Amino acid sequence: MGRLRLRTKFLIAMLLTSAGLTAVSLLIVQHTVASHVRGSLKSDLADSVQTFRNLQREREADLSRLAELMADLPSLKALMTSHHAPTIQDGSREMFHLSGGDLFALLDSSNQFVGFHTKSLGISREQAQQLLNSRGSLDDPLQWWFAGGHLYEVVLAPIYFGPRSDNTLLGVVAVGYEMNAAVARQVSQVAASQVAILSGDTVAVSTLNPGQTAELKSQLAARPLPAEAANWKLGKESFVVYALNLNADQSPPVTMIVMKSYDQATAFLNHLRHLLLAVGLGAVLGGSLLVYLIAGTFTRPLEKLVEGVRALGGGDFGYPLHAPAAGEVAELTEAFTRMRDSLRQAQQQLLAAERLATIGRMASSISHDLRHPLTAVLANAEFLAEADLSSVQREELYLEIRVAVNRLTDLIDSLLELSRPAESLNVIETPVERTISRAMELVRAHRQFHRIAIAIESPGVHSALFDPRKMERVFYNLLLNSCQAAQVCGGHVGVTVADQNGDLKIQVSDDGPGVESSIRDKLFQPFVSYGKENGTGLGLTIAQKIVQDHHGSLALKSSVPGRTVMEIVLPRYTNRKTADMNGRLADASQSFTT
Repeated sequence: MGRLRLRTKFLIAMLLTSAGLTAVSLLIVQHTVASHVRGSLKSDLADSVQTFRNLQREREADLSRLAELMADLPSLKALMTSHHAPTIQDGSREMFHLSGGDLFALLDSSNQFVGFHTKSLGISREQAQQLLNSRGSLDDPLQWWFAGGHLYEVVLAPIYFGPRSDNTLLGVVAVGYEMNAAVARQVSQVAASQVAILSGDTVAVSTLNPGQTAELKSQLAARPLPAEAANWKLGKESFVVYALNLNADQSPPVTMIVMKSYDQATAFLNHLRHLLLAVGLGAVLGGSLLVYLIAGTFTRPLEKLVEGVRALGGGDFGYPLHAPAAGEVAELTEAFTRMRDSLRQAQQQLLAAERLATIGRMASSISHDLRHPLTAVLANAEFLAEADLSSVQREELYLEIRVAVNRLTDLIDSLLELSRPAESLNVIETPVERTISRAMELVRAHRQFHRIAIAIESPGVHSALFDPRKMERVFYNLLLNSCQAAQVCGGHVGVTVADQNGDLKIQVSDDGPGVESSIRDKLFQPFVSYGKENGTGLGLTIAQKIVQDHHGSLALKSSVPGRTVMEIVLPRYTNRKTADMNGRLADASQSFTT
């Protein structure tokens, strides 16, 4: 992930700040308006309930006057004196139409229906008779009859023969209105609310849709009716609910539930929230664009300075920097320029000193390694110049000269190996066990290693793409070092070959005293050697370079007295055409070639 530019950081900070302020403002506005709307709803609901109370009182008063008027009709009294139920049933039909109600009934002095008429088949004479019998008394003139899913508000008025003072009771007249959907819609319009009328726990009539009515029934089964305004959720819509009892001290209770939709009341709040959100987003985007344009004036010099720092990190000391006319950024740019110039001078001095030191170390090491063979060649050549030497003596001197020349040749080959590029590899697919075996044979040819036990452990044959001659030298150098260490103590050298995530892992171990702690950190640097009279100090350096040329790794895995392990991780198949050859030389070999 790329670094964020300073201007982008300003823009992100602006966006986060503006978005946070806008969100907080929206929450405050929404909470305030929601509280106001909820309070207004409760106040409107209380007004609606009071309006319905007044309307209900007027309806009950009108119904009572109508019942008393019908009870005082002479024709009705004359009809009741017949005491013949079929005659009363037929004769009361015209009076039913005259009353204008939904229910008209006549009862004799024994509280038995002798006339019964309804506009619909909502309630039958038998159901009405059962309701009256269950009450056991007609003392309450206002009653609610519910049967067959129909609810009636009924007013009873006594019918007297002659003056009321004589108390000669002929019967009772009952006049009622049905609480049907039309009445519920009328009440809903007057109260500006949704309305549901219950008989006990049963919904008799409702202005809600079928789904909300079913949800209301489940709510009634799960919770009691609220004693004051409460919040209910019916389906996906929220309501403020108030329950009003219509027949106090009667059973079953008749209750009207008045419901005002909170969602409809908050529709304006939603519109306002969307409007504020749109305005806030517009302000955020506009402000961000303005900040982005203005911030460039302040951040562009800093961006140029950052580019100069990156260029300096990449080694470019000549990257042009244009400082502004004045200000803190100008001072910072000038200070950076002075620091860069000082660093360039210090680096040049350091490179020069390092170059001289490297040349000195090289000259010292090479001269030390060349002096002994050259001295041997010179001394033996002087001895050969003597005339009185026998042929045997001359042969011995010749062999000494040849050994010294071979050492010189090996040193020169090692120096040339460090300078060869990775492209010089001759890569073919070869079993690695075969190459290791050839290196083991070369090591066993040394007489001083005849008593060293050298073994290879490999489950099968592992082939890979590498240069057999180069890798043979790697294994030879590692085995040679292990055998020299095992000579001191132990006497066992082992090689293991195994798969590791598609690569080859090769470990060379010995039971010698371990690597000296003073040279562990610089073990693979050129001319580093410890405890060897004839070592050049280039064996591990060359081995590491060859392995890295094959895109592998060579490292000291572990070293303790009695067990030292050198580990090679070698890719089995290497695409040398696409591999990046840069950076494959060891740090020590780079400093040497410099």
